[in-house]
Amino acid sequence: MDGFVATFFNIDIALEILPALGRGLLNTIYLALIVFPCSFVAGLGLSIMGMSRSWIVRAMSVTYIDFFRSFPPVVLLIVIFYGLPFFGWRIDPLLAASLALILNAASYYAEVQRTGIESVDRGQWEAAHSTGLNPSETYLWVVLPQALRNVVSPLIGNTIELVKLTAIASVVSYSELLKVAKEMQSLMFSPTPLVAAALIYFLMLWPFVRWLSRFERGFMERD
Repeated sequence: MDGFVATFFNIDIALEILPALGRGLLNTIYLALIVFPCSFVAGLGLSIMGMSRSWIVRAMSVTYIDFFRSFPPVVLLIVIFYGLPFFGWRIDPLLAASLALILNAASYYAEVQRTGIESVDRGQWEAAHSTGLNPSETYLWVVLPQALRNVVSPLIGNTIELVKLTAIASVVSYSELLKVAKEMQSLMFSPTPLVAAALIYFLMLWPFVRWLSRFERGFMERD
């Protein structure tokens, strides 16, 4: 038991690497703050396209969503970072990771938002029209708030998964939390940095997971 604790939970090593992990955590948060709003807005655009009267626009939305939900995000990131230079476009690791995560996450947000929009009763659209609101105003001020409220739980769940997914940025040497932990593991010859990084992820995301569970329970009780 002592050997297990000394190997995986070495306090001395944990304290020594804490500043480096802190810098990695800040980079992880920075990446998540870039990716979340961009993918959320892109997903909203895709969900609106998916409800278009034009079958071409709907087909474009469905094709995008199906493709990026099926394509492994790690491979997508590798293609972007190592493939674009063949066409003369060299981008840094942060931009490559942001693009890959946005392209992937937008497809998931789109599906959730589409479900939310479809959950709004048709009578709400008609009632808004009867008050003189045009289609854009109806969508923005009447439908969208209700749609997002109906799917707030899966939206938060998607966002939590997105934060964990930022760890793939390590494959292109972006110094996020997991990348720093791997470097410290090699330097210290100990798995303690990886365990410490996992604990940091847990401490960062656990409050949101708890809040999400309470929200879902309260939502079900109200219904």
